[in-house]
Amino acid sequence: MLEDVYKTIEKPSEETLFKEKGSKFFGYAFPVLSEDDVKEHLEDLKKKHHAARHFCYAYQLGIEKIKFRANDDGEPNNSAGLPIYGQIQSFEVTNILIVSVRYFGGTKLGVGGLISAYKTSAQITLEAADILVKTINVFYKLTFNYDMMNAVQRIIKEKNIEITNQTLEMNCEYIISVRKKDAAAIFTIFDNLYKVAVKEVS
Repeated sequence: MLEDVYKTIEKPSEETLFKEKGSKFFGYAFPVLSEDDVKEHLEDLKKKHHAARHFCYAYQLGIEKIKFRANDDGEPNNSAGLPIYGQIQSFEVTNILIVSVRYFGGTKLGVGGLISAYKTSAQITLEAADILVKTINVFYKLTFNYDMMNAVQRIIKEKNIEITNQTLEMNCEYIISVRKKDAAAIFTIFDNLYKVAVKEVS
């Protein structure tokens, strides 16, 4: 993939169901931006499925600095969380939580059977999710006087730059969003523009 794009989801997936030897695995994908988001979704699912045995999950957070966790929730070590996380990696998605809720069906699946079942549950859940490709953007603040408005606007139009915020008071302030791969070049253009101050903001 290009260096300044990433894949994620913006809304929860439809609930999926995978059955194996009587056990039921309900799969969910949620967009998450923090560990608090993860906690909240897990609590909601535990209320919804109060009779379920296991709530196994994996999540990945971040775009350039990645943070992830895989949890077996009482299943044998590495038989649930890691197979789920493997599918997150396989689909190359981030800022996502995948949960597979298991109702035990009376027949033990064994470690190999569990790995396969949780992997499949995560896979069909990701297939059901609406995965989007987004760009990694850098934000700059432009500060200039009104007499520079036309010059600034011309560059913004030419380079197809998005203005995410503007304040027009004593002078003008724009917050602009630029794709990471174009960021250095755009910075230089504004930096070289007479009477326009440009700085990166988070």
